[in-house]
Amino acid sequence: MKYILLFVALCCFACTGGKYAGVPEKYHVLLDKAFEKAGNNAVELEKALKDAPENQKEGMAFLIAYMPERDLQSLKADFLLENAAYAYQAREQFPWAKAIPDSVFLNEVLPYVSLNEKRESWRKEFYERFSKYVAKCTNIFEAIDSVNRNIRDEVVVDYNTKREKPDQAPFESMRQHMASCTGLSILLTDAFRAVGIPSRVAGTPNWHDERGNHNWTEVWADGKWYFTEYYFPGQLDNAWFFADAGQAVKNNPDKAIYASSFKPTGISFPLVWDENIRYVYAENVTDRYTDLYQKHYSAIAKDGDHVALRVMAFKDKKHDKQSEDRVATNLDVFHGKLQMGGGRTAGPTQDMNDVLTFMLKKNQTYTVNYVSATGMKSVEVKLKEKTKELKLYME
Repeated sequence: MKYILLFVALCCFACTGGKYAGVPEKYHVLLDKAFEKAGNNAVELEKALKDAPENQKEGMAFLIAYMPERDLQSLKADFLLENAAYAYQAREQFPWAKAIPDSVFLNEVLPYVSLNEKRESWRKEFYERFSKYVAKCTNIFEAIDSVNRNIRDEVVVDYNTKREKPDQAPFESMRQHMASCTGLSILLTDAFRAVGIPSRVAGTPNWHDERGNHNWTEVWADGKWYFTEYYFPGQLDNAWFFADAGQAVKNNPDKAIYASSFKPTGISFPLVWDENIRYVYAENVTDRYTDLYQKHYSAIAKDGDHVALRVMAFKDKKHDKQSEDRVATNLDVFHGKLQMGGGRTAGPTQDMNDVLTFMLKKNQTYTVNYVSATGMKSVEVKLKEKTKELKLYME
């Protein structure tokens, strides 16, 4: 009889996963390694896993298995349990969140962090702040739109180069009322995640024309990823940087486009403020942007409603004919307050046929802001029915 009882006990032990009861077996070895790396903090992680409700066990195991070593050695059980509790609450509450595949939920909703920012307990407050904006939404696209349109007024944070640092966590940005493009993207990503919308930070370390880095936000809806920004452009996959992103270079690590991932991918997200950090993972998503832009550009070139604005910059009006007279300078194009695009004019060593070009709606007036030898200048341009060539002067 005692052998039968022992056999039953062993079966129960095996079925429940032994020391990792309720956790899928694929995490067991990963958890062993994680607890070893955690050192003295292993007791906190073990408590988080033990105290997690049955339906949250896999989520907690996922976080512990894939979190970077800095978190293994520092995060407390209460922090992880609260984060998971509100993530799962959103999943149970909102219809779009219920429909998310487990793999997407685990990697793009549940994580408590996007990049290398300070670890803050933002999820409870963000759930309370943003639930009201999606309470009446019937699908994920309505929810995305509502959060995106309201986030600026809800958190009262604006872009400002005077922010304390580029990689600010949400409350750091809210305290200052300012953030970098990265800080704004983290804010928006966390707001989406708080109401069960899969989201991640995307960006490039350098645009194709050497104008520097930029980060933004992506959202997942009905099986596809879309891009958006903190200052909502009015629709998904439509922002001022679209043309720049469409010319990214997949096989050039410095000019490709990446999307962040909590789970290791073998690729590191390029953190231009600290290139030594390798524990923030990413996917190279350049193809999606270049393919999308080619389709968009082909469509507007044929629709009859757009015309090309070709922009060149020169030293002065006496020197605006030869290739060697051209000057490379950064510029942005606006229609009212809406930014339509940006770029860098071709310099003296580039082919004379290499001209910065924007496809813009006909019969509209645009403003071109550019950096001259004496500072920022603005030029108003009225487009009609034919291609317009615009010459800018440094002096």
